[in-house]
Amino acid sequence: MTIYSPPPLENGTLRIIPIGGLGEIGRNMTVFEIDGKLLIVDCGVLFPEENQPGVDLILPDFTPIRDRLDDVVGIVLTHGHEDHIGAVPYLLRLRADIPLIGSSLTLAFIEAKLKEHRITPFTLTVREDQKERLGPFNLEFVAVNHSIPDALAVAIRTSAGVVLHTGDFKMDQLPLDNRITDLRAFARLGEAGVDLFLVDSTNADVPGFTAPERDIGPVLENVILSAPRRVIVASFSSHVHRVQQVLDAANANGRRVAFMGRSMVRNMSIAAELGYLKVPPGVLIDSKKAADLPDDKIVYMSTGSQGEPMAVLARMANMEHQIEIGTGDTVILASSLIPGNENAVYRVINGLIKLGANVVHKGNAKVHVSGHASAGELLYCYNIVRPKNVLPVHGEYRHLVANQALAIQTGVPREKTIIGEDGTVIDLRDGVATVVGQLDLGYVYVDGASVGTITDADLKDRRILAEEGFVSIFVAIDAQTGAAIVGPEIHARGYAEDSAVFASVKPLIVAALAEAAANGTRDTHAYSQVVRRTVGRWVSSSHRRRPMIVPIVIEA
Repeated sequence: MTIYSPPPLENGTLRIIPIGGLGEIGRNMTVFEIDGKLLIVDCGVLFPEENQPGVDLILPDFTPIRDRLDDVVGIVLTHGHEDHIGAVPYLLRLRADIPLIGSSLTLAFIEAKLKEHRITPFTLTVREDQKERLGPFNLEFVAVNHSIPDALAVAIRTSAGVVLHTGDFKMDQLPLDNRITDLRAFARLGEAGVDLFLVDSTNADVPGFTAPERDIGPVLENVILSAPRRVIVASFSSHVHRVQQVLDAANANGRRVAFMGRSMVRNMSIAAELGYLKVPPGVLIDSKKAADLPDDKIVYMSTGSQGEPMAVLARMANMEHQIEIGTGDTVILASSLIPGNENAVYRVINGLIKLGANVVHKGNAKVHVSGHASAGELLYCYNIVRPKNVLPVHGEYRHLVANQALAIQTGVPREKTIIGEDGTVIDLRDGVATVVGQLDLGYVYVDGASVGTITDADLKDRRILAEEGFVSIFVAIDAQTGAAIVGPEIHARGYAEDSAVFASVKPLIVAALAEAAANGTRDTHAYSQVVRRTVGRWVSSSHRRRPMIVPIVIEA
């Protein structure tokens, strides 16, 4: 990737900068600029992988807009999943009064999250077919079907042209909430002319059509019916449709349901209060009272379907939760695997099976369908909209390329399709979309209370500590002769249990210090580097290891 700055933005040109979501599943965020004003669509997080130890969340890099927050007219949130709203609190810390625009459920989820951050937002609730003007941006909202209710696409009209952003969507023709993707609106917008089409790419490499949500209900009912003891279902804490199916299946089998996990309890309480979750009378029970029920009369609805170490399911697998999994328990993972989470999820599955549980997941039963349009649905959309230019978004690189190929198959010229990356700068003018720059954007890590202070170098150190261990060497020397007066004393963690293994390196350290002194070395920092190199060569040749080495040399 070649980094180069875009030219100054010309009047009457719309600039589009994907800040996140291109080349990854998460951190979805796109900035639109015209006439000196900025509009943001989505502001989500990415969840860390195993090679990012200690990281809680990964945020988009706000650098391109950090000095221009007063120019932001609003943040449009397409739906309430974390990969689209999770970074909003961190952006509002920089300017708290940026208006948030979204559907009723989406705003309710983000308002609850912001309350935990002690931020009271300015919000504008919108629904499908509604039109709003924000500065130079005329917005029209379109109903789309997804794995969460109230999802919206957004058409953005400016003096430079029309952009249609799908958000996350699929084309379930028999959705649980009877709210289908409004292809008539897509067609109407296409007839008027869509200059740039931003399209969800997550399932672009999956042939055919995404299965309907209604297929899942009977499977869940049968699994719960045949379960001899407790049932634990793990899903995303915002997957209202799946929770609805679990409630209905439990009710049909005479079981009660207890929500587990703070985010699950919070989100489902909001969904029920707003009428998006229909709770059968008498089905819900407080998790603390659920233990008093017979094992065959309870279903636990929990978080942790992606193997998150602190979520309920992983703690159950590690025997760190009050619910102790045992023989006869049934665990259902009602979600797709997010790329990068496979090892963590299978580690949880193996742990649960070792404890005696019967684990049901997408690989061995139809307990989940995707919330994203597959290739067949995307082809329909391209043929309906007939866009002039296409920018695949929301996916890893392979997904973006697969989406591009679909657009080309439907007649979009290859040169009118753009495979971008986070930080790609695209200008739209007179119906032509052109790449004009590439910004250098990185990951912003959230680690506890710190935001952006953890670097890739810090993560490398953490991986070394986790995989190779830690060796510290203390030695007090005569600064003139380099002779060791005290030590070397060597301590290790995660490297070797028996300190006797270091006996052979101690004479090497003493000799190296004396040689360094003879060659004119006098300061303790230089002596420390001598110790580091000596121990590093020894552990590499003797043990084929690369631990973190911390020498401490003082003058006596």
